[in-house]
Amino acid sequence: MQRPPLDAEQLRRSLIESPGLKFFSRIDVVESTGSTNADLIARAGDPGADHSVLIAEAQETGRGRHARTWVSPPRAQIAMSLLVRLRGIEPAALGWLPLLTGVAVVDAVRATAGVQANLKWPNDVLIDGRKVAGILAEVAAGGGAPAVVVGIGLNVSLAEAELPVPHATSLTLAGAGAVDRTRLALALLTEFAARFTAWQDANWASADLAAAYRARCVTLGSEVRAELPGGEVRTGIATDIDDTGRLLIDSLPVSAADVTHLRPAQ
Repeated sequence: MQRPPLDAEQLRRSLIESPGLKFFSRIDVVESTGSTNADLIARAGDPGADHSVLIAEAQETGRGRHARTWVSPPRAQIAMSLLVRLRGIEPAALGWLPLLTGVAVVDAVRATAGVQANLKWPNDVLIDGRKVAGILAEVAAGGGAPAVVVGIGLNVSLAEAELPVPHATSLTLAGAGAVDRTRLALALLTEFAARFTAWQDANWASADLAAAYRARCVTLGSEVRAELPGGEVRTGIATDIDDTGRLLIDSLPVSAADVTHLRPAQ
């Protein structure tokens, strides 16, 4: 399978030529690294790192939620991290950032790849119930205002035998055909910048963001099983998200859990 490299020059040029990407200060593309999130976290003390983007053609120690690790064949994914500072935000509102990123990824995938992506709470991106993208947000120290590094891993051209887990998928397997990763990366960044800017302009209020999230989240209305930290298990109907982005299961909030859809929404 031919997997062309990202067009790093086009990505960098877009910061000047595309109004929607002037939000970002720089885009770096590297052939390989351990973890794009870890690399940007290490730069967080540098004020010049604000609004920077790092993309790797391959990650050796990529990680997801709950410290899970994953690897991918080179050039088969988009492995991207963004560093942003959220000045004046209340700590309780920080939980909206990974959900915002999920909305941006769904919209970019729908528009660019032409497949019907949706969200599973909190921020897994699904196509036909199988995971095509994951998101990991990590708070970074240094530099004053709260800094968060958001990592996005999007499966683009993985074949069935290359999937990390049976319930995963890729854009190619989902019927998107040939997908240009450079175009996908630009779409992801454009959608993220627009969503983040609107949220910031609203003084970090969540009403509009929550409405966009609800419209894309297939967990809501479904019967789910949530495995909570400490081993507690909660089963019920996912009824809504609250004003901090927590999932309500039979009206009881869940802030961190592995959620399994038992039956889809009716």
